[in-house]
Amino acid sequence: MSHGDGDHERFAHYVQKDKIMASALDGTPVVALCGKVWVPGRDPKKYPVCPMCKEIYESMGSGGDDKGGKGGKGGDK
Repeated sequence: MSHGDGDHERFAHYVQKDKIMASALDGTPVVALCGKVWVPGRDPKKYPVCPMCKEIYESMGSGGDDKGGKGGKGGDK
């Protein structure tokens, strides 16, 4: 599911860490917790965290699994 242009373009999104690494290596798109699909290319530290991703991440709890998280945050392009 792609959200296209709009507010999603102004946020850093939560993505699984292994997906960020794969995207960096071969340019494959990633899917954020909120459903946004894109190829990361900007510094996520320059953008506020997507409120929808943050809400989903916080509702997941801290089970310690590889569902993503702050380390897996990627900027959108």
